[in-house]
Amino acid sequence: MKKVYLLALVMIFAAVIAGCKKGEEAPAASAANATQAVAAAPAASEPAAVVDELKPTQDELIREARNNFEPLPLNVEEGYKQLKNNTPTTEKLELGKMLYFEPRLSKSQLISCNTCHNLSFGGDDYQQTSIGHGWQRGPRNAPTVLNSVYNTAQFWDGRAGDLKDQAKGPLQASVEMAATPAYVVEVLKSIPVYVELFKAAFPGEADPVTFDNVANAIEVFEATLLTPNSKFDQFLRGDSNALNETEKAGLKVYMEKGCNSCHAGINLTSDGYYPFGLKETPEEKLLAGDKGRFGISQAEGDEFAFKAPTLRNIEYTAPYFHSGLVWDLRQAVAIMSSSQLGIELTDTEIDQIVAFLKTTTGEMPKVEYPVLPASTINTPKPTFTID
Repeated sequence: MKKVYLLALVMIFAAVIAGCKKGEEAPAASAANATQAVAAAPAASEPAAVVDELKPTQDELIREARNNFEPLPLNVEEGYKQLKNNTPTTEKLELGKMLYFEPRLSKSQLISCNTCHNLSFGGDDYQQTSIGHGWQRGPRNAPTVLNSVYNTAQFWDGRAGDLKDQAKGPLQASVEMAATPAYVVEVLKSIPVYVELFKAAFPGEADPVTFDNVANAIEVFEATLLTPNSKFDQFLRGDSNALNETEKAGLKVYMEKGCNSCHAGINLTSDGYYPFGLKETPEEKLLAGDKGRFGISQAEGDEFAFKAPTLRNIEYTAPYFHSGLVWDLRQAVAIMSSSQLGIELTDTEIDQIVAFLKTTTGEMPKVEYPVLPASTINTPKPTFTID
């Protein structure tokens, strides 16, 4: 009887073990089947790539807008086509990025290009006027660096013809970086890594570490700082649904009232210089006693005239005007309508124009913050005196 009982126990135990093994094999088999099912399933479709072309359209508003504006290219390297006498290379681009973020090019070694043209927020500094060496304030509001390669001239008064010339200005301005060309070269030559990077970026030059080449490298980097594929650019390419009804109404008002006479083209700006107060003189404090282009040209009619700034990404570039005294975009639109166009917009029209202007905000540049090389014992030390 005991033998029969023991035999029964053994058989039951064996059955349990067999059942467990089958249970272990089942999930494995299910996993294998699931893998086969996934492999057999059709691959998920990739999002359609945005085509950099103007699609045929019967939309009258798009067609009218195309007569006044042009979308930014999707490939940011298209900005290179605007450069003159400065062939872009990967080596120049990488060096230019490092120099853009390099504070040791300033006398205090605290201020870089990115200080006043912050790439994390609109390409400017969100200050009334920029703060520079020794906490001095500059005389004008910092324009955005974004898309600036499409400007026909740089600075509010247009005194620099391109980004190379522009880069040299703040480096030497006493209220900005307060350096000299000789100081900049001394700093860079004291750091062996930079010497090698200049040799790679400017091959064949006997002495590549020069002030001119600093500007050349920075220009190549800045030429890539584009903000493509805004809602307005999508609209210009033929997507009628890219703008809502309020934004479309704003675009209509913008063109009907004549805003596009000064702010049009690929960068919503123009080649001209316009008196601030073309039709009606604004408050004296907004002029800030700054005669603008006249200081460069000494030409009759250039008093209080300024280059028309880009309106792209304008929701990020407050405060507004050369004096930086207006922080509200609605107020800025109202001031421009009276001073430049000689008209008074309704509150609804102002709201519509502001809604349209915000559609010009594009995809911000994705820039990896560079790790800069270490100083050496020969690198000049920071100084904070004001000459």
